[in-house]
Amino acid sequence: MDPETRVLQVDNNIDELSRIADFIEQLAGEWSFQPSLTFQLNLVLEEAFANIVSYGYDDVEVHRVEILFSYSNPELSITICDDGHEYDPTQRAELDITLPAEERPVGGLGIYLIRKFMDSVEYRRIDNKNYLILSKKTGIETARNETL
Repeated sequence: MDPETRVLQVDNNIDELSRIADFIEQLAGEWSFQPSLTFQLNLVLEEAFANIVSYGYDDVEVHRVEILFSYSNPELSITICDDGHEYDPTQRAELDITLPAEERPVGGLGIYLIRKFMDSVEYRRIDNKNYLILSKKTGIETARNETL
């Protein structure tokens, strides 16, 4: 079965988080995701997008960020593409969450949460663009597949 795909393009503006959340809610309904998965996806995309907006650009120009969702039950893949500074979050050291908050280095919690909730996290830099590829087994069988 070919995967279903949806694309969302947003500006590099933190106000776009509401559009991303609305889009995830729409997909969750279409693809019959459980509320816990929908929550995880919202959290993961909020962290990734906030980092792009906060650290990806030195200018004040509008840049487009593309988020591609590809779903072939039970595999969900999300690719976030931006033209910001090259940054590979997969190279960041694992955050030691056992340390007291005041002893932890600043930053790193976002990628920690992304790694925690996704099954795989990959990064590629192609043609001066960042591609963060996230995948997750949804653990659900849709009614459509049950009737086949």
